Amino acid sequence: QVQLVESGGGLVQAGGSLRLACSASIGSRFSVSVLGWYRQAPGEQRELVASIINSRRKTYADSVKGRATISRDDARNTVYLEMSNLTPEDSANYICFLRYGSAVTWGQGTQVTVSS
Repeated sequence: QVQLVESGGGLVQAGGSLRLACSASIGSRFSVSVLGWYRQAPGEQRELVASIINSRRKTYADSVKGRATISRDDARNTVYLEMSNLTPEDSANYICFLRYGSAVTWGQGTQVTVSS
């Protein structure tokens, strides 16, 4: 069973930056998986923040374009999300996902709170 473990969340001041990491226990299948991050704030719908297939194929939500960078390290089975110039509107539970074929695995999420 695939497991995803996120880290890097916490309390950040507005204007600050953060780096989230998500490690997967999937072995070599990681390199052919699609990875990404959703976020969900209380009372809000889940929003796809970013996804990555490879270094040339990435997508970003309009709300984070220019402020977010998603990357992956296949040697470490880890995907990263770096965000800068954070605002209180970025506060949410950030949830990592991995898609291998038609199967999707979700992480537990890591909370990010941006104080004004």
